Amino acid sequence: MNASSLIVAALVSALLWLAIGLAGIFRARDFVLVSRWLFPAGAANSLFLAILALAALPSGKQELILPIGLPNLPFHLRLDALSAFFLFLLGAASAGISIYAAGYFRKSEGSALGLQCLLYHVFLASMAFVILANDGYAFMVAWETMALSSFFLVTAEHRHEEIRRAGYLYLLLAHIGAVAILLSFGVMAGSAGDYTFDAMRRFDGGEFWQTAAFLLALFGFGAKAGLLPLHAWLPEAHPAAPSPVSAMMSGVMLKTAIYGLLRVGFDLLQAHAWWWGLLLLLAGLASALFGVVFSAVQTDMKRLLAYSSIENVGLIVLGMGLALIFSAFGMHSFAALALTALLYHCLNHAFFKSLLFLSTGSVLHATGERNLGRLGGLIHQMPWVAWLALIGVLASAGLPPLNGFVSEWLLLQGFLFTPDVPHGYLNMLLPVFAGAIALVSALAGFTMVKFFGIIFLGQPREEKLAGAHDASKLSRIGLVWLGAGCVLLGVLPNVIIALLDPVVQSLLGVTLRLDTRAGGWLFLAPYSAERASYGPLIFFCGIAALTLAAWHVVRRRYHGRASRVPPWDCGFPLQTGRMQDTSEGYSQPIRRIFSPFFKRTREHPSPFDARPRYHSIVEDPLWYWLYLPIAWIVERCTRVVDFLQHGRIAVYLTYSFATLIILLVLTRG
Repeated sequence: MNASSLIVAALVSALLWLAIGLAGIFRARDFVLVSRWLFPAGAANSLFLAILALAALPSGKQELILPIGLPNLPFHLRLDALSAFFLFLLGAASAGISIYAAGYFRKSEGSALGLQCLLYHVFLASMAFVILANDGYAFMVAWETMALSSFFLVTAEHRHEEIRRAGYLYLLLAHIGAVAILLSFGVMAGSAGDYTFDAMRRFDGGEFWQTAAFLLALFGFGAKAGLLPLHAWLPEAHPAAPSPVSAMMSGVMLKTAIYGLLRVGFDLLQAHAWWWGLLLLLAGLASALFGVVFSAVQTDMKRLLAYSSIENVGLIVLGMGLALIFSAFGMHSFAALALTALLYHCLNHAFFKSLLFLSTGSVLHATGERNLGRLGGLIHQMPWVAWLALIGVLASAGLPPLNGFVSEWLLLQGFLFTPDVPHGYLNMLLPVFAGAIALVSALAGFTMVKFFGIIFLGQPREEKLAGAHDASKLSRIGLVWLGAGCVLLGVLPNVIIALLDPVVQSLLGVTLRLDTRAGGWLFLAPYSAERASYGPLIFFCGIAALTLAAWHVVRRRYHGRASRVPPWDCGFPLQTGRMQDTSEGYSQPIRRIFSPFFKRTREHPSPFDARPRYHSIVEDPLWYWLYLPIAWIVERCTRVVDFLQHGRIAVYLTYSFATLIILLVLTRG
């Protein structure tokens, strides 16, 4: 396939998703067709798009104009290295999610399956069009289509009030963010009114208007990414959605916001102010710390993962801020390192967070429970899900040799080079950010141990868990795909960084290719082998060899003599699964250390209660400090407007007459 036809093929792939969705709505009640044929067809199309995007990475930019839209406002499309990378992320992650969804959805769950098939594939197609758009008009149409289709997917089980409330909150913040993005495009379009991205690249409105465009973009895309304090929708909408949709939103949709920030910050706006990067560092660090601390104290497994997504988005934005600082000071090789780290983490997060959300979907299907306090011991009933979830947990915790470690290690290496920044205050602050990233990584490991241990290890906390079943065959394929991605992205970082080089080259003009190859095939040396290097394949082989050796020694030494006995319990004979450490008990140290972060509501039992129960609720204080006051102000303003709007024509004519009199008096004066 030649370079000029790649963008046409990408467009055809997006249109194929729309066709698959339309086929589903025409046979909305045909469960076998939709679940066993259409969703796998969507997964095959995702795989095709991923392969296509890989071919497009080194091919340079290609553009296309579609004769659709409004008069004199056609859609402009562009496929360059940046859009090709995010198309690859979309295709590779959605291939596993879609094949999992084929075995996940059941009859009589929420909306008709055919309708969910339509919305799901419109969601995929709209994300592809967001990435391909080359003008503000096409971008905003695709962006709003993505928001609306995902809203209807979130509210699939709309009979529940809390799900409807979560969906409306998501839609509200999505539209507020869309207004900010539209204003940012308007600023960059300037007085000429040319809405194409090519015209925006030529925008030269001075430092003030460039800063205004950047801040509007940060607000708009930050609302979609879940940056603090615009995060409120994320821990509500992700748990409310069906698990494949949660995986798609967390693993892929959040990255469209990162794509938008990269497109505006590094491509459309040519000037880079160092304090833009500092602002991103502050926003990213606040989001990362907030997300990981709240994730650690959650008792709902999907809310735990949702807050973990806020943490990972914060790490990505930290990398973007560091890249902007390096770029502003002309340190382009170091900027390439930070940009590579954030792109790598985008890809890593798409795989391990999708894997974890799908694992919770299997647990939810098998047990009907999402509360960590009612789970436990599921590794015996659900071994496939448990072992694959363990891969996602280790990757999310940032442990080698899996993919989460590589990108976080690269990010920390970028911060270790910050003493070379020619700015005294930044040299003082940036090491603090590096220490905070280490703290975030440690807390993430703590949270993932809690997640896996409470759900899969120990004994079942409820009797009904004994009847839990493993994931279906199609769902296992999706889980294996994502788990294999976590392993391959972890053990082949040099290959992945070489694939990222065209993206970094297009945005910064330099790459990491020579620096990474300086360490040879077995070693990753982001700057120089003398300063830091990491051998992922050696590490992987060493862990595998030690594990096999330990297993062999145990089998040879203790074979036939091992016995299973109950653990020692001080002589108390009545052991139950409820005696295990609870989710609340495990995270109690975090709640105490970071108590200023939380708004806690506790219910203490009376000494005379026949069945005493202790209940503790941890809430987001920003909801009470920021969102509720804004809601109160809006309600007051609405009452004033309601007072003026009586619905009677005589009153409206009186308003018009009074306005004319006032204008005449002012004009005469």
